[in-house]
Amino acid sequence: MIDYWPFSNVILASCCIELGQDRTRVRPISRRLPMDRPSGFDVSVIVPVHIPGQAFVKCLESLNLLNPAAAEVIVVADGTEEAVELAESAGFKSVLIPTAGGPARARNAGGRLAKHDILFFLDADVMVESDAISRLAESFRSDPGLTAVIGSYDDLPGDPSFLSQYRNLFHHFIHQEAEEKASTFWGACGAIRREDFLAVGGFDESYTHPSVEDIELGYRLTHGGYAIRLDRSLQVKHNKHWSPWNMVKTDFIRRALPWTLLMLRHKHFVSDLNLRLRHRLSVICVFVLVATVVTTAIEIRSLAITLAAIVALLTLNLETYAFFMKKRGTWFTLRVLPWHWLYYFYGGLAFAIGIFWHVTLGRFLNVEPVKPAHEGP
Repeated sequence: MIDYWPFSNVILASCCIELGQDRTRVRPISRRLPMDRPSGFDVSVIVPVHIPGQAFVKCLESLNLLNPAAAEVIVVADGTEEAVELAESAGFKSVLIPTAGGPARARNAGGRLAKHDILFFLDADVMVESDAISRLAESFRSDPGLTAVIGSYDDLPGDPSFLSQYRNLFHHFIHQEAEEKASTFWGACGAIRREDFLAVGGFDESYTHPSVEDIELGYRLTHGGYAIRLDRSLQVKHNKHWSPWNMVKTDFIRRALPWTLLMLRHKHFVSDLNLRLRHRLSVICVFVLVATVVTTAIEIRSLAITLAAIVALLTLNLETYAFFMKKRGTWFTLRVLPWHWLYYFYGGLAFAIGIFWHVTLGRFLNVEPVKPAHEGP
């Protein structure tokens, strides 16, 4: 298994440090003073970024509006010098990894070099609300045994396109109806005690692209007896633009398939988030629907089963469609239906492929447990 802390010989002060080379490039940068930070509660915000764009600029702007402020903000530039310049111009610390290796490695680099008790991970395309630090303080102070807190996207996605609105609103709905006692972590908006993060070895760096590295970390935390809580009021605005191909590729290749393998490997099947019973029944209904639509041209009696599958899908997802109706109206909700059912189709397909892969190749996929990280170099 890969050692999770390849940057153990790097020292970070209030400067920009270039990792992975024989020399370091150090430039002092300006940093605004924290505003009324809660006494005894210090938060290091860590933002990995690979391709900085306007969404990243908005992320930095929102971090400058935190009140109370974070003790430090560390931007980990994953193969991009442009992100270093943007972070410096915003008054934040930056770390440059010359060769991109994925958000897991970038987050680990930031977590290893952070100075404070709580690590608050954010994606580079989200905007955090100004009271986020206060909310985190309340969560950790009210429960000394709490290891991690995860949040949710808000219900006002930044990108105006239909697909982006649907995707981000659906994610918001899934998190808002989830159990408060969580079993996964969420890298887009998740905070964790640094000592616990180091103890379990951080994120799995074998995930070299955005995938289920945060879920995998959550599974290890849960199996280790660490407590994770969902705070529905801790919300971030997602400014990502989704195209049809990017959404399907991300859901199928980067999420559903590796998540299936992860569940099978850990034997971790929890009826929560998008794994609730009604979602699993919806997958069955979608496959019945596809099969009967194909056979209806040959056997007209299949039409009754087709209609029954449609009714079942609408009934099982009544709360979801009521949510979309409330937020965006009838026409938007009607446009959601085919995309939502497609989501169930490729999710179910990924699960079937994952089971086959696990059964046939499982013995070749076993990996050693993650090695705990150490604070010292």
